[in-house]
Amino acid sequence: MALGRHLSLQGLCVLLLGTMVGGQALELRLKDGAHRCEGRVEVKHQGEWGTVDDLDWTLKDASVVCRQLGCGAAIGFPGGAYFGPGLGPIWLLYTSCDGTESTVSDCRHSNIIDYRNDSYSHDWDAGVVCSGFVRLAGGDAPCSGRVEVYSGEAWIPVSDGNFTLPTAQVICAELGCGKAVSVLGHELFRESSARVWAEEFRCEGEEPELWVCPRVPCPGGTCHHSGSAQVVCSAYSEVRLMTNGSSQCEGQVEVKISGQWRALCASHWSLANANVVCRQLGCGVAISTPGGPRLVEGGDQILTARFHCSGAESFLWSCPVTALGGPDCSHGNTASVICSGNQTQVLPQCNDSMAEPAGSAASVESAPYCSDSRQLRVVGGASPCAGRVEIFDQGSWGTICDDGWDLDDAHVVCRQLGCGEALNATGSAHFGAGSGPIWLDDLNCTGKESHVWRCPSRGWGRHDCRHKQDAGVICSEFLALRMVNEDQQCAGWLEVFYNGTWGSVCRSPMEDITVSVICRQLGCGDSGSLNSSVGLREGSRPRWVDGIRCQKTDTSLWQCPSDPWNYTSCSPKEEAYISCAGRRPKSCPTAAPCTDREKLRLRGGDSKCSGRVEVWHSGSWGTVCDDSWSLAEAEVVCQQLGCGQALEAVQSAAFGPGNGSIWLDEVRCGGRESSLWDCAAEPWGQSDCKHEEDAGVRCSGVRTTVPTTIAGTRTTSNSLPGIFSLPGILCLILGALLFLVLVILMTQLLRWRAERRALSSYEDALAEAVYEELDYLLTQKEGLGSPDQRTDVPAENYDDAEEVPVPGTPSASQGNEEEVPPEKEDGVRSSQTGSYLNFSREAADPGEGEESLWLFQGKNEDAGYDDVELSALGTSPVTFCDAVLTRR
Repeated sequence: MALGRHLSLQGLCVLLLGTMVGGQALELRLKDGAHRCEGRVEVKHQGEWGTVDDLDWTLKDASVVCRQLGCGAAIGFPGGAYFGPGLGPIWLLYTSCDGTESTVSDCRHSNIIDYRNDSYSHDWDAGVVCSGFVRLAGGDAPCSGRVEVYSGEAWIPVSDGNFTLPTAQVICAELGCGKAVSVLGHELFRESSARVWAEEFRCEGEEPELWVCPRVPCPGGTCHHSGSAQVVCSAYSEVRLMTNGSSQCEGQVEVKISGQWRALCASHWSLANANVVCRQLGCGVAISTPGGPRLVEGGDQILTARFHCSGAESFLWSCPVTALGGPDCSHGNTASVICSGNQTQVLPQCNDSMAEPAGSAASVESAPYCSDSRQLRVVGGASPCAGRVEIFDQGSWGTICDDGWDLDDAHVVCRQLGCGEALNATGSAHFGAGSGPIWLDDLNCTGKESHVWRCPSRGWGRHDCRHKQDAGVICSEFLALRMVNEDQQCAGWLEVFYNGTWGSVCRSPMEDITVSVICRQLGCGDSGSLNSSVGLREGSRPRWVDGIRCQKTDTSLWQCPSDPWNYTSCSPKEEAYISCAGRRPKSCPTAAPCTDREKLRLRGGDSKCSGRVEVWHSGSWGTVCDDSWSLAEAEVVCQQLGCGQALEAVQSAAFGPGNGSIWLDEVRCGGRESSLWDCAAEPWGQSDCKHEEDAGVRCSGVRTTVPTTIAGTRTTSNSLPGIFSLPGILCLILGALLFLVLVILMTQLLRWRAERRALSSYEDALAEAVYEELDYLLTQKEGLGSPDQRTDVPAENYDDAEEVPVPGTPSASQGNEEEVPPEKEDGVRSSQTGSYLNFSREAADPGEGEESLWLFQGKNEDAGYDDVELSALGTSPVTFCDAVLTRR
């Protein structure tokens, strides 16, 4: 058929050079597309619109069409009446462009006549998909990101200088992205020499597209400001409270989504959400959120999206929102709010110092007529329904200590957040250590309180904890997404984590936009396809959700409406298997999802808490450069790994050089961050270092491990000290030294006691000898006056004492000594100088000889011994020097 058409054309058509029609370029338009820059190609001739046949239709032809319309670059050129068959003539049979022309009239094309006949019909109408004049790039979805416009050759960022919200509103409307909810700005240009759009747009907000907005040259001829403009669009554009058909400060909550007003389901509706609505409408603060079924005004379908506001947001659509698995609200259980009605009215503060009475079932849908300034959120869990619990009060976000933390406490938190029921009450800073105050400790909720700070506790701000004991929750509405495939990262069975269990996702009626949202969320490119050729999956599991219908404003699968959660939403043969176009680097070193703690490790050290610092990024492990590496950065690493305090920030690859990428450089932490990812640093992978500069740490070694827990059980911290860490070694050394000192002291004590016993024995024996010698000498002295009296017989038990002459004996006048005449050989022999008994108690050594009395013989050099004077009644002192005594 196609070949016949070509032959017929060769015979019927005359190839002509493109010429102006009436001196003007052909007028073009795109019809029946999602926006102005996509659709069926139509040209206007003689006042009538007609189509273009898709014969030899190429991307070059489409590029010229997009350029002429100011619609950016061509990204698609579908044929076969992709945007539906047109009406009226078929004006052009073909075009043949080089792709550089300014208009279609500049291209070679067929003669402009009506080609409708039996061989040519509107079933072959050509179409174009242009990128548009403006786009939002670098965001999480096509409806958020950096503002860029197409110059005809390249995409160029727009400066944030004088960029206004009305301009953002025009951009969001043009892109079919709903309404602008914020203008962020200040994203730094990637290069100082980067090209910037040379004009400022001055839209009023009502223009149909950015192309027609007034423009002015940038001041001074340059548009460099602090950075490029960023815009976030949302499908949720307006909110109102309706009562009896009129909008005021109380009534049923209605949200405008994609141009249609819809009542909001009351499921998971909270006072924090109501406060945001009242503030947004200028109606003061929320007094109550009355529940109960009511008639839905207008009969429109109820919106089942769940908002998770902390209460501090300015707009409802600034809150995290979940639409996947929305509940069945067919019974008219819609959300309602009663506001205080006066924006300047100040309500009395709620008295939260008093706990609610035990057993009271405070209604979640109602609140006292007072203003509750405290706010609740969870952070660190990559979801508004799982993470570290934090409360805002007195201008600061603070945490809750895990003392007494259990499922009853967690139930109150999950219900207050609109996140269903609690699955797990985590402790020991499972989601990372927080900062700031610790507001609550020893919490003891019954599970029925309306606010967590109304539970019994130690008292507001009173605690004995540190942030390593921060409490967390995992609620039933916590969601996670993954693909299951042993061989590939971006293709596999799609699974969602809900209600504490992984389950399959059903594929009906999953369209291309839904697949694109899924692939983008998993980091697997911007497009993909369902694979229906795979066989049935083995095993049994929940099939959680079906009927997913995403829009391009949705940044994640969680924002896509679907059927309600159901354990068996479809049959096993309807489980979704998706193949994405991109290749995703593994987001986690092990199974996803994971926390920052699992993306950090130490290698090459002598313990688990020392070594080279390595981080997981873009699918691989890499190192950190030691530029600016100090104890503050090491402290963050040690705390994040649960390894206690930092002892040393190690540099110069002291634990050996790593390999692979050097992911981080110039890391600058304050020391109190909960994660190394929170510290300032150069962009990922940008470093001027070598692996000889790899950074490392030595931590104190007290590892805090968080065991995997079963839903409903409370986690506790298991601190395991590192036995080979520096504190452990110091303890071992000090213990050994103390033991040695004790041994020495015991030895000295035993020796001292032995000496005391020996010395006591010696003193007793010496005293006995002295008194016996005294008696003997006195007896001799009495016998000197009688020559006949024999004096040569010594006392019993004494040997003969031999005289030892001592030179230089003092005169009698000095010593008053009595002379002793010579005796027989076996007696005591006296000399002219006399004899002296000299002894020194200090020189006695009790260690030699059990019965020795240590006999000393006097000598000239024995000047260290004191004389002992012995005297008797009626006699002069007699000095005994160096008498030798031997006990028999």
